[in-house]
Amino acid sequence: MRGPLFYSKILLFGEYGIIKDSKGLSIPYNFYNGALKIDAHHTVATAKSNQGLKRFFTYLEQLQKEQPSLISFNILALKEDVDNGLYFDSSIPQGYGVGSSGALVAAIYDKYATEKITVLENLTREKLLELKSIFAAMESFFHGKSSGLDPLNSYLSLPILINSKTDIESADIPCQTVDGKGAVFLLDSGIIGETAPMVNIFMEKMKQDGFRTMLKDQFVKHTDDCVNDFLKGDVKSLFGNVKQLSKVVLENFKPMIPKEFLKLWKKGIDTNSYYLKLCGSGGGGYMLGFTEDIDEARKALDDHKLEVVYNF
Repeated sequence: MRGPLFYSKILLFGEYGIIKDSKGLSIPYNFYNGALKIDAHHTVATAKSNQGLKRFFTYLEQLQKEQPSLISFNILALKEDVDNGLYFDSSIPQGYGVGSSGALVAAIYDKYATEKITVLENLTREKLLELKSIFAAMESFFHGKSSGLDPLNSYLSLPILINSKTDIESADIPCQTVDGKGAVFLLDSGIIGETAPMVNIFMEKMKQDGFRTMLKDQFVKHTDDCVNDFLKGDVKSLFGNVKQLSKVVLENFKPMIPKEFLKLWKKGIDTNSYYLKLCGSGGGGYMLGFTEDIDEARKALDDHKLEVVYNF
């Protein structure tokens, strides 16, 4: 058995802010993907995935008992497949902020949920929100707290615009310019990040009045402006707002930026050759870069591997 492919995602804007009702914009990233497979003859990697799915199965069985109105699975089929060697064959790097657990959640829902909402339906706001809450409950197994956005993006394979916690829609993003010099890129930190500890640090910081004020008046404001600029295709305004966002993150989210990248982060702001921001929860994995001239950014970051994900 081999299931359909589910892709990684990139949250262009909205990390941490969407917890506090900022806008967010998430796009599928087809470079990485994963699919469910069954193989009774395991390698070390597939055996590890299968063990993980056994634990996930126990969690989902409990979730269905506790919240039957939220979701129901074909639990017997899932158990049988897990016992027969079900694993998630994935090229999506784990702990890199590109949705490895989201793709797995989407694949499990697609194969085993009964009465599932399908991509072919008229996806009303109500259906999107229902899917998002199902996925949030499922993905909480991996992170302790989840917005449900990563699996939603992976499942639908569409750009998703978050206007607020209760208002999400699929979005049309401007077409890429094939020969454009401006780009969004991924910068590999070479470190595996873990979501739960980063979210815990953020929640601790949220207890401070000053941090909450900064989040509302600066972080959320610049995030919302970036989303609006990106969707309108206003590149000039976008880069001004991304620079402000990059500054705010450097000043207020230092624990989420790997130490060896603090200087590079500041160098981008000072030289205007690129601006960095968090990709997912931070702490490692990828960082997102924005540049008006990809060749200039490559020179400035010549010791690092850049992956372009979008051209302006």
